[in-house]
Amino acid sequence: MKILITGALGHIGSYLINELVKIKNIKKIYLIDNISNQRFPVIFRLKNKKVHFIYGDLTSEKIINKIPKTNIVIHLASITDAEGSFNIKQKIFKNNIGSFKNILKYCLKYKSKLIHISSTSVYGQQENLVTEKEKNLFPQSPYAKIKLKEETILKTQNKIKYITLRFGTISGFSEGMRFHTAVNKFCFNSITKLPIPIWGNALNLYRPYLSLYDAAKVIKFIIKNKYFPNDIFNVLSENKTVKQILSEIKKNKIKIKLKFVNSKIKNYFSFITSKNKIEKLGLKLNAKISKDIKDTLKNLKHF
Repeated sequence: MKILITGALGHIGSYLINELVKIKNIKKIYLIDNISNQRFPVIFRLKNKKVHFIYGDLTSEKIINKIPKTNIVIHLASITDAEGSFNIKQKIFKNNIGSFKNILKYCLKYKSKLIHISSTSVYGQQENLVTEKEKNLFPQSPYAKIKLKEETILKTQNKIKYITLRFGTISGFSEGMRFHTAVNKFCFNSITKLPIPIWGNALNLYRPYLSLYDAAKVIKFIIKNKYFPNDIFNVLSENKTVKQILSEIKKNKIKIKLKFVNSKIKNYFSFITSKNKIEKLGLKLNAKISKDIKDTLKNLKHF
């Protein structure tokens, strides 16, 4: 079996590489990334003979001919900063939709199956429990709107076998991690003694969080079981409030400072995201965000 990972040097991809090389049935893993975020250290540590790196821009259709045939594509290539996406609407649309459409062309060309990563941010303002059956979706950021558009494109075609995973906000240490999402940013600011930005009334609102450990567990399950039902699944480890995240940071004997700020993302309600559908497949997503926080702080301690 041969695997292609797009956006492979990022937070999820750099963790996933080390997990997939352990699977004996996977003979080759092709990585493609445009290195826009300068994650060169990830490349320097690619020692396994299964792994092959391709430098390229997926928004160019010509790149398809440079990528060898694979059985499964894990599409991670996206600009993922939801808050920052308001300031780069045209850039994020060109990059994310452009990359996505070219990957679909690649999958059609080689009959590759697709693991499509979406986001629970497509739900937007919701109240109470949210499941995949929710039809009233209110994505607020350009990033979330594009993810919903990708989902719609997949649902309206019938030639590519796929699975869409609506990931919660990612947590956990990896060599390709960035620090714009909640848990990572809070940890970084705590260690560097910078104020932690809190948006509006977000302190007590529940949101879904996903540990890298559980993210990799789901992807490995899909690959091993060749499970591509052309369907959507929520993927998360825990629903937590910002206040609970901050409490976990404090348990590591770290003092924090808060700064309340305005945000263009106005989610006034708590929503608990259900993971029942994915767990009915026999998966238990029980990784602890508290452990991710502890590991991230430990790796940042030299600050």
